[in-house]
Amino acid sequence: MFIYIIFALNALLFASVLFLLTAGLNIIYGVMRIINLAHGNLYALGAYVTAWVLLTVGYQAFPGPLLYIVPPIIGAMVVGLGALIMEPTLLRPMYKRIEEFQLLITFGVLLILEDLFLLLFGPYPLSVREPYTFLGVSQIGDLSYPNYNFLVIALGFIIAFALWFFLYKTKFGIILRATSLDREMAAAMGVNVKSLFTVSFVIGAMIAGLAGGFIVTKDTAVLGMGIEALVLAFVVMVIGGLGSMKGAFVGALIVGAVRQIGTAYFPEIELAILWLIAAIVLTIKPQGLFGR
Repeated sequence: MFIYIIFALNALLFASVLFLLTAGLNIIYGVMRIINLAHGNLYALGAYVTAWVLLTVGYQAFPGPLLYIVPPIIGAMVVGLGALIMEPTLLRPMYKRIEEFQLLITFGVLLILEDLFLLLFGPYPLSVREPYTFLGVSQIGDLSYPNYNFLVIALGFIIAFALWFFLYKTKFGIILRATSLDREMAAAMGVNVKSLFTVSFVIGAMIAGLAGGFIVTKDTAVLGMGIEALVLAFVVMVIGGLGSMKGAFVGALIVGAVRQIGTAYFPEIELAILWLIAAIVLTIKPQGLFGR
């Protein structure tokens, strides 16, 4: 019985990180109507910067809980700075072009970032496992479970609530949602749409960088991690619906549970099962579970 509790916790852990990654992608798509193929490597950039900070500055520079909060925030801020440069220089000229141009530009950025990781951090994985072990483990029956995983699950749900509050209970969130529905009308009402696009892109990128910063302590920062994460994020978006935050949350839970079951019982076809579910959802409801 206890093994199933471990399975459920692992599914929640994976869903928490995947939701953060997909939520950032959904914010960018919902407001800007751009599918950002570079998003996975923004997530990877957050992981690399967090690992680099921990390895360079040292764990002792972050006493107590700060060790688990400050380095991911630094990683997210670096990602946000990169997004602040990327949006006006690369994406803004593409807004009036057809979607194929936008996809090519973001795919090119993905490749550039992959080579940049190789140049700056080298070909070897960056591992910072010590903070993962500092928190110890909890006993679930006769099984042990790392306390760091509980921390990531809790942070995932806290950030999910914070995003919901930001989007639905604040004036800026209302402006974001209004612009996503009708950008021409929003501009006519006095909204600076260009600035809003920049802010949306930076927020979405920082959320992805934060997810990478949280997961790097459990795993490692390695070349290709962004592409793998992007594939899974698209599965979540297909299941939940493009641009839907509720869809991102439910889709992440579904993918987390299915991937955990697939990894345990059907590791050879685990990814195929996810795409099969996505195909079934598209067949029954092409806009996704919560898409419009």
